[in-house]
Amino acid sequence: MKKTIICFQIFTTIFFSLIYISCTSNVDRESITEHQVYVCPPCNSECDNLSYSESGVCTHCNMPLILKKEDTRSKRIAFYLQDGVEILDFAGPMEVFAYAGYEVFTVSKHKKPIVTQGILTILPDYSIEDTPTADILAFFGGNASEAYNDPKVIKWVQKQQDVESYFSVCTGAFILAESGLLDRKSATTFHNALEGLEKNYPKINVLRNKRFVDNGAIITTAGISAGIDGALHLVAKLDGFDAARKAAYYMEYDKWVPGEGLLLGDDPYRNYRNLSKLLPYVGTYEFLNGSEVGIEINTNEKSLFAIVNELTYPLFYMGKDTLTNLNGDQIIFERNSNDEISGYKSTRDQDKFYAKLYR
Repeated sequence: MKKTIICFQIFTTIFFSLIYISCTSNVDRESITEHQVYVCPPCNSECDNLSYSESGVCTHCNMPLILKKEDTRSKRIAFYLQDGVEILDFAGPMEVFAYAGYEVFTVSKHKKPIVTQGILTILPDYSIEDTPTADILAFFGGNASEAYNDPKVIKWVQKQQDVESYFSVCTGAFILAESGLLDRKSATTFHNALEGLEKNYPKINVLRNKRFVDNGAIITTAGISAGIDGALHLVAKLDGFDAARKAAYYMEYDKWVPGEGLLLGDDPYRNYRNLSKLLPYVGTYEFLNGSEVGIEINTNEKSLFAIVNELTYPLFYMGKDTLTNLNGDQIIFERNSNDEISGYKSTRDQDKFYAKLYR
């Protein structure tokens, strides 16, 4: 099994290396990539301090590597967890933010262990007495009343400074509501708790049948799995749609429909909804050793992906006739006299032209 995984990783590395070309043909590729540093998404392990010169997977924990952000520090997200918290409520978004390269830490009222749904025991990183500052505060359902009925917890929420965004899943919205952060705003929550939120907090415009509601600085989501959608949406807002697509791909979350919620804040998908600009690239092309590579449209994401040996890989539209892959490498398409795509060239063999075989 281990040998199979290693062979797969080698194959994907070769595929991504050979299928793309630098956007400026007269620039040495090494000058473009020599300063790129890849790191493991933070996982509170020894590999958090490792760095790599090439893309791939972490040699310690096997997580896909991401590009290190040299100019800005990663966002810090405080996950407030109460005893009885719903596992997927917080674990799903935690996966999203970790793959996106954010720093996630857990907070509870005390540092004593908490038990999620009577199954999983968690030791919080901090209590509300010593928690560091965070860019984002996140709250989750599952016995949420233990938090929103506790004046000390609510006071802690209210006194946090310099918070850029608030995020809730399921009945975690009640914690934001009790703190007054949702007054005169629209919000949603778990379907069985909608009436309770509406009744107990009349200043909130409670919305039904919404996967998530984005108020700009506050995102509330429906129950459990909807938290993954809301977390991907927040990543798209902060780092762009392509960053969210990468996280969804790594998680194999192929049911994601970007923007499947109410957007009252910024729309990070506005430049990605036009499928007509992607249609010319759809088709089957020549590939290595006489094989073929297909390019198709993901209608959920309104994006392109490549198919090699029945495996799919996301492609990212950067502009007319220019795409990039997960590694940040680029491919340049060429057109014929009729302005139709005729094929592409690759980075490692710039003299080799891979023709478009058929649509």
